Amino acid sequence: MPPFWEHLFWNPVPEGGALVHAAPDPVIDIRGLTKDYGAHRALFGLDLSVRAGEVFGFLGPNGAGKSTTIRVLLDLVRRSGGEVRVLGLDPRTDGVAIRRRVGYLPGDLVLTSRRTARDLLAYLGDLRGGVPAARIAELAERLDLDLSRPVRSLSKGNRQKVGLVQAFMHRPELLVLDEPTSGLDPLLQREFLEMVQEVRAEGRTVFMSSHVLSEVQDVADRAAVVRRGRLVAVEDMDALRRRAARRVRVRFAAPVAAAEFASLAGVRDLHVDGDTVRCVVEGSPDALVKQAARHTVLEFDSAEPDLEDLFFTYYTDREESGDAA
Repeated sequence: MPPFWEHLFWNPVPEGGALVHAAPDPVIDIRGLTKDYGAHRALFGLDLSVRAGEVFGFLGPNGAGKSTTIRVLLDLVRRSGGEVRVLGLDPRTDGVAIRRRVGYLPGDLVLTSRRTARDLLAYLGDLRGGVPAARIAELAERLDLDLSRPVRSLSKGNRQKVGLVQAFMHRPELLVLDEPTSGLDPLLQREFLEMVQEVRAEGRTVFMSSHVLSEVQDVADRAAVVRRGRLVAVEDMDALRRRAARRVRVRFAAPVAAAEFASLAGVRDLHVDGDTVRCVVEGSPDALVKQAARHTVLEFDSAEPDLEDLFFTYYTDREESGDAA
């Protein structure tokens, strides 16, 4: 097994049984975090706090700095500046103690072992002080993972399942998941989200990064939006949904003029085709509804807000104000 896995999973249980800790609040506390790779700065003064018992979404496009932040949290790379606390400990001095209490799924998971999935997971469980075989089998069944096959022969999606099982199997205080649904089909994505909800119900904490924003909107309590190594926003999910744009289609009994809707507050990407108006509405649809009510409305369709549009909204606002330079 590569040294990285030994470094990450080695977890001797002290004599007398497993360690029991009272997780502090916040579980993750980041102040002014910076990370440089030579002359390139990857993180620019991040401030972030994650409470005990919440599911926290860490959202951003590829290359935004999400994986770098996670690696700093687990002492897999060293920060260049700022202060970081995970479970009340400093990753620089207490990396082993932190990893003992964390379940981690890396975004660039590489598994090349000749072992079967069952043997590999048992081995990783032993490094964590022992995980019951029944627990591994239960998670594998939920994720439809064949434990009898060699890991190196598995597809990307099935290797991702192995990674999820090893992250969840020891019931850690904190789960740190980097792009966790990569390679999973929609049904298994739903099963994974149910597993996350169960972790929250038990009072444990989940820190989950993703560039597919819609996958976190049903389970996250709060989320941070990050781009190019800078924090754009931290809000609860209800506030993010209100800010996220929704796609609207209105069909009238007679043709309407585009000019009536072109300057309405919150309306963009307007397309008028005879009796049908299609647009994107940011925030309240009040102005659009009032204007539409001047005509006979036959159909009014509003799609649930898609958090993919959140990037457009936040980044456009910041760039217009000059904050995203």
